[in-house]
Amino acid sequence: MRDLTPLIAEALPSLVTLRHELHQHPEIGFHEHGTAARVADRLAKLPGMTLRTGVAGTGVIATLDADKPGPCVALRADMDALPMTEETGLPHASRVPGCAHACGHDGNVTCLVGAAVVLAAIREELRGPVRFIFQPAEEGGGGGRLLCEAGALETPPVAAIFALHAWPGLPIGAIGVRAGPAMASTDSIDIVIHGSGTHAAAPHRGTDPILAAAHVIVALQSIVSRNLDPTQPSVITIARIESGTTYNVIPDRATLCGTLRTLSAAGRAQAREAIRRVAERTAEAYGARAEVRLTPGYPVLTNEAAATAHIERVGRDALGADCVRDVSVSLGGEDFAYYLQHVPGAIWRLGVSASDSSPLVPLHSPRFDFPDAAIPVGVRIHCETVRRFDESVCAGSSK
Repeated sequence: MRDLTPLIAEALPSLVTLRHELHQHPEIGFHEHGTAARVADRLAKLPGMTLRTGVAGTGVIATLDADKPGPCVALRADMDALPMTEETGLPHASRVPGCAHACGHDGNVTCLVGAAVVLAAIREELRGPVRFIFQPAEEGGGGGRLLCEAGALETPPVAAIFALHAWPGLPIGAIGVRAGPAMASTDSIDIVIHGSGTHAAAPHRGTDPILAAAHVIVALQSIVSRNLDPTQPSVITIARIESGTTYNVIPDRATLCGTLRTLSAAGRAQAREAIRRVAERTAEAYGARAEVRLTPGYPVLTNEAAATAHIERVGRDALGADCVRDVSVSLGGEDFAYYLQHVPGAIWRLGVSASDSSPLVPLHSPRFDFPDAAIPVGVRIHCETVRRFDESVCAGSSK
């Protein structure tokens, strides 16, 4: 097999330039027009590449050697940024007020563009077609579901799909992956507690929704510890409380907003029923009424075992055994889960911290920046995942 090191090194300066451009011009979900144009422009110049643009609004789907007879492997990157203000102070910091690539999607996109460049250069070594999926709206917009519905996994049909995500806490040069449930389902919780307002000097003349809301919040925390299987990770978080307008008036209502995160369909259903029951009955105990709305979010992301083992083998061979880490479950959500409902595959974590002991700058922090030094690692693992793939990798999958 051809050594990829010179090819990656040759592509790296252009890839760094691309990442800095993307970072300076972040775009939120379904508005990634400039990002998609930059991606499409680079892919269109590659030999053997066919393009679909404007998929689900801004998505780009490219296929390398679509007519090859072997199994088609897909690689996916998410393109959207976050509605927040960057605080890195870097020369390539966001130029868009209130928008920043604080989750590293600029790096995810860059690694996938780099993989396309390198794989196009060694296309004669590949057993089958390669699908490159650049997806809009991962950050809550469900772009992955829309791309599946738009045929991203078809023509030719995809045999397996893989993705990376930048991961603080893992050092540059290392990757992490785990089989089975790897990231959580994400449901939104909206609870309105209805009471009756009165003057603060005479609380007995009304029904205090804030008091009821406080007890509802405390009671909801008992669901995880007392209603759900303690061996199955889950978390209920109330992240916003809104009520009242002044110091001396008890309002008519209080609003609670948060999320439910679980790692199984059964646990998700049980928790949803418990949230509704606990909120309604606790509010009733304080003379108030709870109106509960639970909005389904992303499904549980479950990495297929054989696909995960493939990533582990590729990582050990390309980086060394010490650089492939067994990582814990994350209760964050990821809409890569939608692709895995259709075909086997796995998402893996790309180390982006300076070292194991370096201070952690988490994803979604206004101080986060994807390091350029991680790009060659992401490109290499993407390329080797495709180059070493054959039908036996996912032969035992039920999908």
